[in-house]
Amino acid sequence: MDGDDQLAHERSKAEFNVDDMKIVWAGSRHAFEVSNRMSRLVASDPVFEKSNRAVMTRKELFKNTLRKSVHAWKLINELPLSEEESVMFRYFMDQPGFMDLHWRMFVPAIKGQGTEEQKQKWLSLANKMKIIGCYAQTELGHGSNVQGLETTATFDPQTDQFILHSPTQTSSKWWPGGLGKVSTHAVVYARLITNGKDHGVHGFIVQLRNLDDHSPLPGITIGDIGVKFGNGAYNSMDNGFLMFDKFRIPRDQMLMRLSKVTREGKYVPSDVPRQLMYGTMVSVRQTIVSNASVAMARAVCIATRYSAVRRQFGSQNGGIETQVIDYKTQQNRLFPLLASAYAFRFVGEWLKWLYTDVTQRLEASDFATLPEAHACTAGLKSMTTSATSDGIEECRKLCGGHGYLWCSGLPELFAVYVPACTYEGDNVVLQLQVARFLMKSVSQLSSGKAPAGTTAYMGRAKHLLQCRSSVRKAEDWLNPAMVLEAFEARALRMAVSCANNLSKFENQEQGFSELLADLVEAAIAHCQLIVVSKFIVKLEGEIKGRGVKNQLKNLCYIYALHLIHKHLGDFLSTNTITSEQASVASQQLRSLYSQVRPNAVALVDAFDYTDHYLGSVLGRYDGNVYPKLFEEALKDPLNDSVVPDGYREYIRPLIKQKLRSARL
Repeated sequence: MDGDDQLAHERSKAEFNVDDMKIVWAGSRHAFEVSNRMSRLVASDPVFEKSNRAVMTRKELFKNTLRKSVHAWKLINELPLSEEESVMFRYFMDQPGFMDLHWRMFVPAIKGQGTEEQKQKWLSLANKMKIIGCYAQTELGHGSNVQGLETTATFDPQTDQFILHSPTQTSSKWWPGGLGKVSTHAVVYARLITNGKDHGVHGFIVQLRNLDDHSPLPGITIGDIGVKFGNGAYNSMDNGFLMFDKFRIPRDQMLMRLSKVTREGKYVPSDVPRQLMYGTMVSVRQTIVSNASVAMARAVCIATRYSAVRRQFGSQNGGIETQVIDYKTQQNRLFPLLASAYAFRFVGEWLKWLYTDVTQRLEASDFATLPEAHACTAGLKSMTTSATSDGIEECRKLCGGHGYLWCSGLPELFAVYVPACTYEGDNVVLQLQVARFLMKSVSQLSSGKAPAGTTAYMGRAKHLLQCRSSVRKAEDWLNPAMVLEAFEARALRMAVSCANNLSKFENQEQGFSELLADLVEAAIAHCQLIVVSKFIVKLEGEIKGRGVKNQLKNLCYIYALHLIHKHLGDFLSTNTITSEQASVASQQLRSLYSQVRPNAVALVDAFDYTDHYLGSVLGRYDGNVYPKLFEEALKDPLNDSVVPDGYREYIRPLIKQKLRSARL
């Protein structure tokens, strides 16, 4: 049976309606239709071909990215596409470039921090791409510690200007995407100084390049930071460096929605609460979590289809070999990643709701839920991106040696995705922010104030600190109440243990520093509880389609029980479950793998990814893997000639034992 027939056979075994699952995955029928239409629009356009990225030079790759970006903008305006369609269209282009930062960071920064006058002036230019912007915050010496930024913006009352300056080498802006070669403008974050007083970090709109010939303006040193990890991958993006030498900008280019500097140089905080800035942060992190589900889904789609096509061992009397996906070791590694893709998708949906809720509350000057929203978005960004980067690498290994080929799509996917673990907040630092929130929440339990939101379970502290799991048999692990109680008890007991240990230190900050590793683990336990609970909530809602709910139920409990298996030490050391209950959890997990097995290929088909977007020979929809592997091999420039360049200079002298004639 060839790959095409094999995958067709796999799809025939599905116990649910794939089209219905596609709608569940997309979030709505409308979202599915937009996604489906945009992905196929991109795939049908030869300009967006990407199979040759690995063999391009850096300059070729960068110029190719410029061509694709401008072509996309032309189509967006000519068709025309709505804002929703435009976002999806650029996403399915699947090539990091300057437009990503322009639309995701530069424009939102002006919207969130600019006055009405500033928005009218700058957005009218940015929305038409008359200027191209980036977000220049990170410096060579400081990333996560934003308050440690060194770039200065000193107000000069004589000229009504700010003087931007990079006082040290480590103060140079370093990493902003789009900065190196493309951006004409940037939102630059610098320390605001007036009358000798440092008012902390503020944002400024700064022109970087001449709009006629694109040359850097006097007083600006700018360029690309160099080649990054992987072939192709994120090297299409011109991540840049930027240094200022007493560069002047008008006073009105300080973003002044939250604070302003008067003509006389007086610093005046605005009536607009600074907490409004957190709404944008919640939005950005929600997008990152949603993107984690997409990246995980891409990797899992490739690994699942290839595992169904690939056969190895198990032949009886010269018969057909066993599909790799039928081996329990493969299922034990692959199916939890499949479950994670769906779990992250649904918690991403919940974060969209959270963003809307937080935004409405902030506009009404209600900041009560802000600390909790900040903590859970920070934690979920950290947890999902770490799990996804690890998951992509695991999928590469699940594809055996062929997974190491660039054309498998997995090496490039990993190289593009893994920076998510450090941008928008280092993942360990973010979990420590969650830990601080948890310690504060635990300390308030005796106050009588009922915890809310994602810490509501702490309100049942008396029960959760004493209870023992009532699981008796494997099927009990399919009871949502029992699963949730196990995760709640584990999370609370780890948090309370950290709080108790902290209380033993006279200096709390010293204690926090000593207990960092334990605090990170407690934060992760809390975040995993959030994901499990939101998956269960999804199951409790209305889910349409034949067999869809049952498949999602299987995936939900695979996700939860695999976490118990993976973090068994936590569950046992906190006395949340017993070793016997852990054993029946593993038994139930194996049963769930068997139930998912006939549906695995259909479950990844529900992601509705085109072959163009997947960019993988191993993950092709038709399963025609081996002939296409040969096609890709023959395209390599090394195969342009039968005898390689260098034969006469090096190989022939070596094998003829005439090294003196070699051109060494």
